[in-house]
Amino acid sequence: MTAAAPGTQTPDKPAADWRGVASEERDDLTEKVSMLLRERSRRLLGDLLRPYRRAIALLTGVIVVSNAAGLAIPYLVKVGIDAGIPPMLRGGGSGTLVTVVGVILAAALTQALTRQAFLRLSGRIGQSMLLELRRRVFDHFQRLSLSFHEKYTSGRVISRLTSDIEAIAELLQSGFDGLVTAVLTMFGTAALLLVLDVHLGLVALVPLPLLLLFTGWFRRRSAIVYRRTRETVALVIVHFVESMTGVRAVQAFRREPRNQEIFRGLNQDYREANASGMRLIAVFMPGIKLIGNITVGGVLLYGGWLALHGEVTVGVLAAFLLYLRQFYEPMQEISQFYNTLQSAGAALEKLSGVLEEEPSVPEPREPRPLPEPQGRVVFEGVRFAYVEEMPILPGLDLTIPAGQSVALVGATGAGKTTLAKLIARFYDPTAGRVLLDGVDLRDLDESTLRRAVVMVTQENFLFSGTVADNIRFGRPDASDREVREAAQAIGAHDFVTALPDGYDTEVGKRGGRMSAGQRQLVAFARAFLADPAVLILDEATSSLDVPSERLVQRALRTILADRTALIIAHRLSTVEIADRVLVMERGEIVEDGPPDRLIAASGRFAGLHRAWLESLS
Repeated sequence: MTAAAPGTQTPDKPAADWRGVASEERDDLTEKVSMLLRERSRRLLGDLLRPYRRAIALLTGVIVVSNAAGLAIPYLVKVGIDAGIPPMLRGGGSGTLVTVVGVILAAALTQALTRQAFLRLSGRIGQSMLLELRRRVFDHFQRLSLSFHEKYTSGRVISRLTSDIEAIAELLQSGFDGLVTAVLTMFGTAALLLVLDVHLGLVALVPLPLLLLFTGWFRRRSAIVYRRTRETVALVIVHFVESMTGVRAVQAFRREPRNQEIFRGLNQDYREANASGMRLIAVFMPGIKLIGNITVGGVLLYGGWLALHGEVTVGVLAAFLLYLRQFYEPMQEISQFYNTLQSAGAALEKLSGVLEEEPSVPEPREPRPLPEPQGRVVFEGVRFAYVEEMPILPGLDLTIPAGQSVALVGATGAGKTTLAKLIARFYDPTAGRVLLDGVDLRDLDESTLRRAVVMVTQENFLFSGTVADNIRFGRPDASDREVREAAQAIGAHDFVTALPDGYDTEVGKRGGRMSAGQRQLVAFARAFLADPAVLILDEATSSLDVPSERLVQRALRTILADRTALIIAHRLSTVEIADRVLVMERGEIVEDGPPDRLIAASGRFAGLHRAWLESLS
């Protein structure tokens, strides 16, 4: 099996490379994968249904009563014809017929009331399950590690939370209702047909094996078709989301025709998948109806002959015809249920796959406390690789004392950002340990670590809401006064108060109403308000213009005071405020010292500094 390229293997769709695999082995592997998918789907569905076992038992009782009332009506018609009409024809009273009609009305009312109760209760259970499923999926996506989100596209995330859950919602809202009603009606009707007249009942049930074979064929074919439908709709959503997310690049590079061409192909695949499903239904549903009508004709012919010879009554024949209508109509509902079931089953497979995905940076079983973090960071023999054959950090030993500001410089790919991500525990080292105040990061629970370590990146994400909402993102309970003080500390107060609504100004989608420099200042204020022991700045000033950068340079001295800071920057104006500079090459530290001392030397950092000065002249 060859390794899949990044992004081509997702948890909801196991990758497979069939080259060189014999057809028998391929079929065996395919069956094993299918069994695995079905098993994990059943586990998820069973887990969602478990809290509602009593309600489901009550629901079963309600639907049994409802179906019993419905099944009684044709039999009552038989009684009315055979026992109620003959006395009237002989000049007798109509009491028997009136009584039967009254019982029929009572049965119809019972069926209506129990049906209403069933729909209300099943709807409540279904919506509660969907609420729990959406909560689980959203919560799990948030807890999954950065490595997962770097390979799992945002379009697939949206597809899981929208189209897949909608498919399951359709199953819960209407599918189970139709299936339970259809199954009870079919078995009840079959039993009553045999009770009314065994010979005529056997004739009516002769097409049953053909129906079962036909239904089995439809089930197998529809499973393939609807899994394909879920896959193609996910690809449509992925392409749409990525195109709209990167619409600036799309328009800047005149990518619209090519994107439209790709979308046209994906959309065509989705259309063809849906068309295949409709073709299956177009064969199955008319086929069921044809078999049912032929059976009704055969029963009418044979039953009429029996009635002429006095072997069955007219009432029995009428009841048979009514029951046959009830027997074959549910088959239509079952076909629709399979339609919904296969779509929901494919969606459930994908959702169960995501929910069973384990974070690559799991929570510790017994977390260690870190009551007052000081910010001392130690790397002990740390090795890390995104791809095993290509280590980024071959074996790093590093100690950063608490309160020290350290600048990381070096060429792209030297390992600077990787080192920062390990401190933030976006990844765990392949070997070795990263310690914070003597505690392995793997022994700290996530909330403790996030309070102690904050990372500010080059492109900080601003969420829809106000400026104040985004500043207090790391401390939702912060007061308005604390928000203003944080903005003042980093020099953002003046530009915020100049906005139309000040701190209550809506930032727009991803902060689109603000400049890149303003967004970065808001991110600095957010980090300052969070007050971490360790602050990581990953190219955090690269988006600022010269006036904003000078403003931030002054603010950084305030932000970095009394806290450990890791500064990754190509602009050496930012590096100069650090206490210590580390020059990295191929994941190793090749120079280490105060910036003034390194500038005075003739090493790599001195050369970088000279080149930077020349670029300013």
